Amino acid sequence: MSGWRYFVCPVEFNNDSNRFQVDCEPSELFQLQDYTLPSVLESFTGWTTLRLYPFQIHSIALSSFASIMGPFGGFFASGFKRAFKIKDFANTIPGHGGIMDRFDCQYLMATCVNFYIASFIR
Repeated sequence: MSGWRYFVCPVEFNNDSNRFQVDCEPSELFQLQDYTLPSVLESFTGWTTLRLYPFQIHSIALSSFASIMGPFGGFFASGFKRAFKIKDFANTIPGHGGIMDRFDCQYLMATCVNFYIASFIR
């Protein structure tokens, strides 16, 4: 989808033509680049270079981090609740706790993703 500007550029409304338009130069995150593989991977795959969009590398990093660290958000929330001797954050969903109990791992991941974007992408 990176080949279509509609997915990587902001959509703006043009009052003169009364239409939406997409007109920008995509950032470097959405332009194909060649990456040289390390010799270990080169001997394993037989490839010397890999052609990727930089945002794909960020996606792999974030998804790997989420799958490994996401469950620890639940452990952290459980420890937090035990420290204050409460069973559930609320009783919105009977027997399952509140909305926060359903999204406890998302809070840790949202913090980490915000830090990643601020540190490595911007």
